[in-house]
Amino acid sequence: MKIAVLALDGVFDSGISAVLDVLHCANALRGQLAGAAPPAFEIHTVGVRRRVRTGLGHRIDAEPASAAQGAGLLVLPALMERRPAALLETVASPAHRSARRLLAEARERRTPLASSCTGTFLLAESGVLDGLRATTSWWLAPVFRDRYRRVTLEEARMVTTSDGVTTAGAAFGHLDLALSVVGMRSPALADLVRHYLVVDDRASQAAYAIPGAMARHDPLVAAFEQWARARIAEPLSIAEAARDLGVSERTLQRTMARTLGCSPIRLVQDLRVEQAEHLLRTTALPLAAVARRVGYESPGPLRALLRRRSGGGPGRVGPGRGPASGAPRTGGGP
Repeated sequence: MKIAVLALDGVFDSGISAVLDVLHCANALRGQLAGAAPPAFEIHTVGVRRRVRTGLGHRIDAEPASAAQGAGLLVLPALMERRPAALLETVASPAHRSARRLLAEARERRTPLASSCTGTFLLAESGVLDGLRATTSWWLAPVFRDRYRRVTLEEARMVTTSDGVTTAGAAFGHLDLALSVVGMRSPALADLVRHYLVVDDRASQAAYAIPGAMARHDPLVAAFEQWARARIAEPLSIAEAARDLGVSERTLQRTMARTLGCSPIRLVQDLRVEQAEHLLRTTALPLAAVARRVGYESPGPLRALLRRRSGGGPGRVGPGRGPASGAPRTGGGP
């Protein structure tokens, strides 16, 4: 399988390195599998320019973009731009016109595509993601959702594949992206690479998301987030919140859906779980006491939320210790 990795000026250094490291590691380890080894990956680093400067100023010598033709997969690592407004300006700029054209033409040829983190913005700007499902960096989800409304965003997912286009989450989601590429050829080889590189199996970004950081994108959502945090230990009424914020309940619901892709109740649940996880990590409080501190009369509802996020139980973390087995990971609950 020929894989072309597209290096652009300003590429995220560890992003492109992670992709290349995983693919080359897979080639090195494939002979250790029982039975016939899968064919090696033919890996090419290509660029719209022959000499590329990474975000940290390192030089990459790239093959011409024409080398991407005939590839079985074109991978676009992230760009090193963390500021949302600057990122939108960058991916739409004349400097990346050739890259956008290259991606669009690859899509027209039905070449499978893959990207992670901020690279997904360049895919979307090229029109590649229109009508598809995708994920991106959790903290950029509100910006992405607002800009690319023809894309169905699933920001809680670590890796999403839709009609031949694979996208992955924030920064070191490049590891998950590359491992998913290896897994398409050989799940056993991907598992072997994962063990050698000591990479956890992470299906979701939800455990890493900070609700407050996402809420800042919209003033009303930010105000609701602060309103809810101030009453985290109390029973909350969305109707009361809307009145206090000077809007209708419908306006609050619609703004939440447009900005975060969830309901106000879901954000409250996320805030409560965030606080509960902090208390479980930093105190010796039992789950029942933690539940009361985050607005639940009994531990049952909180336990259910933690279980859904972890795929198991709530875990137990004491002062000065690391996360216990089953630390929360995935989505919320009722």
